Amino acid sequence: MPEPVDEERSSLGDGFGYTVRTGAPPARPRRLPLIDVRPEGDGARVTVRGELDLDADDTLDRALRAALALSAGHIEVDLSGVDFCDCSALNVLLNHRRRALDEGKMLILGGAAPAVLRLMELTGTLDLFAADDGAEESAPTGDDALNDLRVEVGQLRRAMQTRPLIDLARGILMASFGLSAEDAWTVLVTASQNTNTKLHHLARDLVDTVHGEALPDAVQHQLAAAVTKVTTPTPAETSES
Repeated sequence: MPEPVDEERSSLGDGFGYTVRTGAPPARPRRLPLIDVRPEGDGARVTVRGELDLDADDTLDRALRAALALSAGHIEVDLSGVDFCDCSALNVLLNHRRRALDEGKMLILGGAAPAVLRLMELTGTLDLFAADDGAEESAPTGDDALNDLRVEVGQLRRAMQTRPLIDLARGILMASFGLSAEDAWTVLVTASQNTNTKLHHLARDLVDTVHGEALPDAVQHQLAAAVTKVTTPTPAETSES
C-alpha cells in the first residue's frame, strides 16, 4: 500500500502558491545512459546517449576513467545524444578534464545536445571543453599562461560551488510541486532564460524563499508558467488516458 501523502499549503511570495508534499515521492525507475568508449587513433572517443543525472554519475565516471586509460592524447566526448544533463554530470566532466590535463591529455567536446549546451553556457564552462587545433603553435607562455590558468580555475570553482545551490533549488521545486528531477531542472532553466537571470542567481533567490524572502513578481510569474507547462498533460497523453 502506498504511503499517505500529507499536503501543506505555503507560498513563494505574495500570490505564488504551491503545495509541499511531505510524504514519500513516487518511485522513478533508474534510466542509466548508454555509453560507448572506444580507441580512436592515439586518443579515445566517448559517446553518450540518454540522461545524465545524479544516478548516472558512477556510470559516467567509470567510462571517462576507461577513456583516459585508453588514450595517449585526447579524449573526445560526444554528448549530442544526451536528452538531459544536470550539474552533477557537469561536475564529473570537469573533474575528468582536470585529471586529463594532469596527465598531459585533453578532454574535449565532440558534440553536444541543446540541454548540454544550455547548462555549460549558464555555468560559463563551455569554453573549457572547446578543441583548439592550434594549441601547440599558439600556446601561451609566462604571464599569459598564468592568467589563463587563473581564469580557468575561477570558472571551475564557480561551477562546482553553484552545484549544491542549484541542486537545493531543484529539490525545493520537486517537493513543492511533486516534480521529477528532470522537470524541476526544466523549470529552473526556463525561468532563468525567460527572466534573463543567471541560473545560480535564480537558485539562490528560490532558496531564500525558505527564509521568508519574496521572489520578484516577474520571477514568480515565469516559475508558475514553467511549472504549469511541465505538469499539463499533452493532447497525446490525455487521449491515452
